[in-house]
Amino acid sequence: MSNALQVPWPELPIAAWRETYETLHLWTQIVGKIRLARSPWLNHSWHVVLYVTARGLTTSPIPDGPRTFQIDFDLIDHALRTSVSDGSRREFALARHSVASFYRAIMEVLAEFGIIIAIDEMPNELPEPIRFSQDTRHASYDRDAVRRFFQILTNADRVFKQFRTGFLGKASPVHFFWGSFDLAVTRFSGRRAPRHPGGVPHLSDEVACEAYSHEVSSAGFWPGSGPIDFPAFYSYAYPEPPGFRTTRVRPDEAFFSEALSEFILPYDAVRTATQPDQTLLEFLQSTYEAAANSGQWDRGALECTPGVPGVVRQI
Repeated sequence: MSNALQVPWPELPIAAWRETYETLHLWTQIVGKIRLARSPWLNHSWHVVLYVTARGLTTSPIPDGPRTFQIDFDLIDHALRTSVSDGSRREFALARHSVASFYRAIMEVLAEFGIIIAIDEMPNELPEPIRFSQDTRHASYDRDAVRRFFQILTNADRVFKQFRTGFLGKASPVHFFWGSFDLAVTRFSGRRAPRHPGGVPHLSDEVACEAYSHEVSSAGFWPGSGPIDFPAFYSYAYPEPPGFRTTRVRPDEAFFSEALSEFILPYDAVRTATQPDQTLLEFLQSTYEAAANSGQWDRGALECTPGVPGVVRQI
């Protein structure tokens, strides 16, 4: 039995699975771009995201004329599964695929179903991108590391969804952005934000401006990259209000990263905590409060008591 199945919040240092992480990231970009090609635009790019399932990640249903189709990463059986609403289904194993062969395999499966899709083959939000059809360099797949990563995602998804219940205002679903390879949830003050200046590395200014059209407090999890070379939870505000970055947040292991302009809580601080879920909730709540208080959000109108299963919210 994998250690990931025995430890509720498993260890996953980035060095132990960096090559697999890079490969899986690119595979999710291919699948995400397939959803992008067929889905009408939804505010803040919510139409392109993936969602955590009991077995991995899914596109959810994608329109194809009178049919719909769905692509699922099964990170337990380590397969990519494509299902169509007419009952058709195909799958192939993830192991032993490079990015190029994965790209060919999923396009061949879609063609078998009569689904012809052209996508932009250049990866997004990554330095030195290689066209998907030409990328034979990324071809690693460590099953145990992927299983551990998936368990972390399921844990984060559960806690993020609990956190989301304490907010009445506009809030995103808990979703996985394949561009940045992070699981995120975002709250909105309800006010317009000043136009984003753009300049986000490897991301179109047009997309960045649309994503940040309104004031947000956003939090998430990602395996780490750049100046934060370890798995971590993050939280930021846009636009960043005065006093936000100097606010004291919980738990004590959290800190403000000047390099990223966001609060960071190392994943290991949650993993090793006596009560991991509560520790993560404290980070989410305290960083949201930092954004809402310093940004003068109407907290009385936007917040409510966190949800409890089977109990109707009192009005």
